[in-house]
Amino acid sequence: MSAITVTGLGKAYKQYPGRWSRLAEWMRPRQGPRHTLHWVLRDISFRVEPGESVGIIGINGAGKSTLLKLITGTTQPTTGSVQTAGRVAAMLELGMGFHPDFTGRQNVFMAAQLLGLDVDEIAALMPEIEAFAEIGDYIDQPVRIYSSGMQMRLGFSVATAKRPDVLIVDEALAVGDAAFQRKCFRRIEDFLATGTTLLFVSHDTETVKKLCSRALFIQADAPAQFGPAKQVCDTYERFLFGGGGPPKSDPSDLDAVPAAESARFDPSLVASCEMTYGNGRAAIISCWIEDLAGRRMNVVESGVGFRWCYRVIFNDTVDAPIFAMLLKTREGVALYGLDSTRFRTLPSQFATGDAVNVRFTLKNALAPGLYYLNCGVRSEADGGLEFLSRRVDSAILKVSSGSNSTAMLGLIEMGASIEIDSEAGVAEC
Repeated sequence: MSAITVTGLGKAYKQYPGRWSRLAEWMRPRQGPRHTLHWVLRDISFRVEPGESVGIIGINGAGKSTLLKLITGTTQPTTGSVQTAGRVAAMLELGMGFHPDFTGRQNVFMAAQLLGLDVDEIAALMPEIEAFAEIGDYIDQPVRIYSSGMQMRLGFSVATAKRPDVLIVDEALAVGDAAFQRKCFRRIEDFLATGTTLLFVSHDTETVKKLCSRALFIQADAPAQFGPAKQVCDTYERFLFGGGGPPKSDPSDLDAVPAAESARFDPSLVASCEMTYGNGRAAIISCWIEDLAGRRMNVVESGVGFRWCYRVIFNDTVDAPIFAMLLKTREGVALYGLDSTRFRTLPSQFATGDAVNVRFTLKNALAPGLYYLNCGVRSEADGGLEFLSRRVDSAILKVSSGSNSTAMLGLIEMGASIEIDSEAGVAEC
């Protein structure tokens, strides 16, 4: 049985043209409805299996929070149905409905009972809740004097005091400080390891890719895509920053790409999942990895620097374009990103037909493994960020173990040494 089953779910609110229209509808039902329906969600269907983690992404107003309220039962659907299996704990907003005039301790007892715990369980868990929240003597002060961060601390502590079968978390964690956020994510990771199902709403696609195996992208009150987290997050970013097809290139333009050096170029490392988009004012027509001598390659030893390069053709006059790159893991988690705003010696304008080769020279602190590279050129205007051209997962870099490599686990090479002090003296390795 699925942990969460959502079938044909929809939510609409009644909108009345005037202040007395609702009363008129009640008093004279035979004259028909006086309202129109405003749909905030339509035809949402998906399943979440036990122990699975699913992210929900979309712009503000897409219906993410409404969906969570429907799943938890705090709002009733207009159409469709929701089924959940096991005990559900949800943190949908700051305070979780805490009463501002009651103390934190009193609110813990009320909120925990709403989550299905009895008074004896809450009393037994109270020391752990206090210790996790770390708000000190404020636990016995009225919640109205709490900061938003303190409310989040106490709310999350209550919601996760006992491991739930299903944990639902909205964007409330964004208000916490970095140390407490890490503490919360560590608890979530522990729950996932022991079988808890997670439904997680966030605008941070990097966190969704790291924490979730699948994701749901809601666009304009309807599901746009449901599938592997990386693919869905890539689609969401394409929606945010502009659409477009593959860049058109002239074969003569590819002369800028150096010939591959066979010893360090593996032709099997093909980025078959590449996605391209942009508004068409520029096109990235080619991209490649080269060594510091300018020879094309895609296999490099850990600790050896390399360059990430791409060629841009401008199809329009562009003022102050910004050239960017991103290095990611195979799972799509960003490791390092950079753009040309860090440097002040670039041309301020490019005209139609101009071509430019962009080279990012990078030190290499990567542990052995496979990594993906992105590239893009964008502009910033009053309307916000806009990609002229972007290529996602356009090349694969293979990092091999070098003679001085020390990494046995992880993503980076720290070049460690070790000293062991003993009564007999100091041994160095």
